[in-house]
Amino acid sequence: MKILSLVTTMTTLLLTATLSANTTPFSQGRQLISAADYQVLSPRQRVEPENRILNERLEQLLPQLMADSDLDMWLVINREYAEDPVYFTLVPQPTFAARRTTMLLFSRNKDGSVDKLSVNRYPLGEPYTSAWAGGNLTEQWQALAAEIVKRQPKSIGINNSEHWAVADGLTSGLHQQLLAALPADYQSRLVSAEQLVVRWLEQRTRSELEIYPQIVSLARAVIAEAFSNKVVTPGVTSTDDVAWYLRERFEQLQLPVWFMPYVSLQRAGMACAADSPSCGSSGIIHRGDVLHTDVGICYLKLCTDTQEMAYVLKNTETDAPAGLKAALATGNRWQDILTGEFKTGRSGNQVLAATIAAANKADINSSTYTHPLGFVGHAPGPTIGMWDNQGDTPVQGDWPLYANTAYAIEGNIKQTVPEWSQLVQIKLEQSAYFDGRQVIYLAGRQTQWHLIR
Repeated sequence: MKILSLVTTMTTLLLTATLSANTTPFSQGRQLISAADYQVLSPRQRVEPENRILNERLEQLLPQLMADSDLDMWLVINREYAEDPVYFTLVPQPTFAARRTTMLLFSRNKDGSVDKLSVNRYPLGEPYTSAWAGGNLTEQWQALAAEIVKRQPKSIGINNSEHWAVADGLTSGLHQQLLAALPADYQSRLVSAEQLVVRWLEQRTRSELEIYPQIVSLARAVIAEAFSNKVVTPGVTSTDDVAWYLRERFEQLQLPVWFMPYVSLQRAGMACAADSPSCGSSGIIHRGDVLHTDVGICYLKLCTDTQEMAYVLKNTETDAPAGLKAALATGNRWQDILTGEFKTGRSGNQVLAATIAAANKADINSSTYTHPLGFVGHAPGPTIGMWDNQGDTPVQGDWPLYANTAYAIEGNIKQTVPEWSQLVQIKLEQSAYFDGRQVIYLAGRQTQWHLIR
């Protein structure tokens, strides 16, 4: 697969690994190594690659997206403690907050290039040119208005949106101040930058796709640790113990989680209804239990979302029961059905409907709730079902699929396991990207059970 050949070129820049480590097989010809064999960049070391990728995005991606959105100018205005959701994807590191009132101005030139300006009390530095710096807020607004009038844009994008939270970052108070600062004939040129914001956040560049596999591999490697006898002692360890191990292990690696990891269990005699959205409970882990976890981390500004399954062997077993292995294989078939329906230009709702029809034809009891990934875990872009809504999702579900976008291929199947004489729910989620023709898992996918002995 394309992305796999790129991974090795990034090891000296981002993460290094000892390939002689104990490995766990998984699909697409790649192997999952122990998290202990990764060297994660320190926060200081992350600044250079993060800023280099940001500069590439601003220079190469933003001009095209502004042209596609028919915007001559884009304003991102926010204040400390009320940062616009898109702000941190636009500014160089280390940046922890907007300082006082922070104004970014992007202006598209006739040759297609984009000027990047800051109108701030504290200049941001490269790649931004400071158009004004000072301490008087009234003068700051006047300087912004003067810069806008000088460039005479016909359309000025601002971040307000009815449906997309990530594109609604301009507060009411700042919006009113912007209107007051602009001449009347420029006020009417303000339009929503919704299209631009969503595309900016969902679009992945070549450099990002090059590093993403390593980030996802880290998440999967820590899950493999958690679903092992290193962490689980049957009859003693609880599901909460495993969840906290995951969180604290990522903290040791200086990798922030974007939600608290959780772990659940299923066991024979614990009913799983065919129409239940989620089967599983918490408690002490015993032999013969099925375990599930859901984990999301962020590294180098990119986020993952992963769900995997484990089985705790009985003393008399050396492998998972055949029924459980068959159920996991059905989960992989559901994944193949879903990813096979990805077509450029199709809406999320269309992909969902086609997936449901194909799964029903294959007699698979499935539920699909796949979402985009990127700078945040639940990223903007086409929603493909929700756990509590397997029908159309207005607006978000109507968004079309674009090439070079990333997704959490998320959902579940339920299947009767003969050894248990009951349904078992297989909940799977793997990070992947769509290159416009096919969906490629960024670090493989689970095709075998994690076994705890």
